[in-house]
Amino acid sequence: MEKQHSWQGVWITAGEKGPLLRRSFQYKKSDERVYALVAGIGWHELYVNGKKADDRVLAPVVTQYEKRVSYIRYDITELLEPGTNALGVMLGNGWYNCRFPRNAWNFEYASWIDVPKLLCNVVADGKVILKTDCSWKTAEGPILFNSLRNGETYDARYEIDGWNMPEFDDSSWKDAVQCAPPPGILVEEDMEPCKECECFPSINVKTLGDGSRVYDFGRNLTGWARIQVRGSAGVTLVMKYSECLAADGDIDQSNISLYVKEGEFQTDRYTLKGAPDGETWSPRFTYHGFRYLKISGIAADVTVEKVEALFVHNAFPSAGLFKCSSELLNRLSRCVRQSYLSNFTGIPTDCPHREKNGWTGDAQIACEAGLWNYNSVRAYKHFIQMLVDAQRPSGQLPGIVPTGGWGYNWGSGPAWDSALFEIPFRVLRFYGDDEMIRLHYEAMRRYIDFCTGMSENHLVNFGLGDWCAPKVPVNTVELTSSAYYYYDTWLFSRFATLVGEAENDVYLYTRLAEDIRQSFNTKFYHGDGVYGDGSPTALAAPLYFGLAPKGEEQKIADLLASKIAADGYRADFGILGAKYVPRVLADYGYAEHAFRLITQEECPGWGYWIRKGAATLWEDWSGGTSHNHIMFGDVSAWMFEYLAGVRPLKNGFVEFRVAPNVVGGLTNLIMTHDVPCGKIVVDWTREEKRFILTLTVPKGATAEVILPGGGSSRAGEGVQFFEVEME
Repeated sequence: MEKQHSWQGVWITAGEKGPLLRRSFQYKKSDERVYALVAGIGWHELYVNGKKADDRVLAPVVTQYEKRVSYIRYDITELLEPGTNALGVMLGNGWYNCRFPRNAWNFEYASWIDVPKLLCNVVADGKVILKTDCSWKTAEGPILFNSLRNGETYDARYEIDGWNMPEFDDSSWKDAVQCAPPPGILVEEDMEPCKECECFPSINVKTLGDGSRVYDFGRNLTGWARIQVRGSAGVTLVMKYSECLAADGDIDQSNISLYVKEGEFQTDRYTLKGAPDGETWSPRFTYHGFRYLKISGIAADVTVEKVEALFVHNAFPSAGLFKCSSELLNRLSRCVRQSYLSNFTGIPTDCPHREKNGWTGDAQIACEAGLWNYNSVRAYKHFIQMLVDAQRPSGQLPGIVPTGGWGYNWGSGPAWDSALFEIPFRVLRFYGDDEMIRLHYEAMRRYIDFCTGMSENHLVNFGLGDWCAPKVPVNTVELTSSAYYYYDTWLFSRFATLVGEAENDVYLYTRLAEDIRQSFNTKFYHGDGVYGDGSPTALAAPLYFGLAPKGEEQKIADLLASKIAADGYRADFGILGAKYVPRVLADYGYAEHAFRLITQEECPGWGYWIRKGAATLWEDWSGGTSHNHIMFGDVSAWMFEYLAGVRPLKNGFVEFRVAPNVVGGLTNLIMTHDVPCGKIVVDWTREEKRFILTLTVPKGATAEVILPGGGSSRAGEGVQFFEVEME
């Protein structure tokens, strides 16, 4: 294990209004790398001799500050000069100082709430050559207001030229003030940072009657706008962000602003300094979810020269691609990718505007889709550590992390809490990485024991159930929550074997899982294939989780398929059923039903969203609420696993199965996925009655190939070709 840094100096602060802090220091050139270790919270930007240290934004990523605080190690060697140098740090509130009352999730009551603060060590030749103390100088700077959900106010007239340069005269600046440290321990951040990953010009501009302009960027994304303007000093431009338009062409925030009860919502303000050559600006310490931007306050002598949307998210490497002959599926696949990145701005969130909360249910449901498309493992490790840090001694988990205390007694429950088990398990399956399982084994045990304490006759009845179903279902909370209680217990019994725990753990939790299964079937199985209220979710859940009695599985699947067909292949389920139903249909011989379910274009259904022009996934089937959620995104994983047909047989895909389903009139498909030992490529074509498969197996891996019609064979590394006649 890497030796922990021995921090020197003290935590310092300067107030709440986007403070600037600076310090000059001497540096003697050496052959060693020089690092600035910066813990600047909520968010910070680091400058060395006037240059930004790197291209990350919104740094560091939020933590559960009661337990852990992240610092970042910057390599600043190339930015230094022999002699006098200067460090400058700009601080913003971020998640650390969400002070606004009456916002729905009670962050103003978080125990950590305080002004932004800084701890910094510069290390050269193994020695600390600069540390934070009260000799640092501070001034307020041009950021007059910044808030995670409200926005940022910036007055360029208060910019201080050269404030982060060595020769700057800071004699009129105030001394920094020592402050209490945040409550958590310091840990080095190890994950892909947020960056301005893509830039998009507007595709349309509409001028309203009052002279305001509404810019359409043609896609729903997360981040901010960058404006290039020219005009008189003192003119203030007001920028409001939305993902919908009103009938008159103005922006409409009503679908996303309902939970922010105080202050403006998704609103930035920029006051010009009157630079003769123009000025360019974008916010630093907030972010927004939007497709549209309204700029108001454009005076007669103000010229808006350029407006761009910057897509901000964790800079994950792409891990997989999917494309086929169905343009609807291709567009849906792109929607999932866009929604996934839009909801990974530091941590996995539900939406990038209304809440920005780390909902555990959204995270666990979408993790397979995410891992097929992106290598987000390190960010998931960060998120699961946050979840464990928020766990109560009783084992209880909150429905969101970070949390200031909200979400324990509403908004959690086994389907959401399963993130603690499901995400580590999927990372194990995709990458052979068991670090989270080993690290959080005892936290998992505490959670199962908590559920056991909440159970009656081995069933649990708390949680949110099949959230966002198109019509109010008969109560499925007990059924789905008990199914997840079983699943987590079953997984934990396997994890016990993996980590080499005493056989008693394996026996105890295997026995508990069997007791849950028996009680589940006694309570919910009515015979003749009927579970619970007979809804698609109630039928699919026991098959998905392996709870159904032996010999009854096909009967249940047949009933599910008949119900789906009788309802016109409409999605009569919420976010839980959206994961179970398509998978169960395909597993039990109804892949064509699943394909029709996914592609039919009436409401409710994924195809309806595409027909209505969606570029990201919606929160509900009708589109009345958020238009950028990820919780219905498992459909992308379904494409990889059932249309391309790829699933791991051993951890890390060292052995995997390829069993394509040729359905829906598809004529071709290509899928790629990066695995630890290389790249899997599935490329298949249907030509009349011939099925042709080209498969690339990575070095050191083997594949079991099951062709349409049932023929199977083994394939070793390299490019392999298969051809079969189809009926």
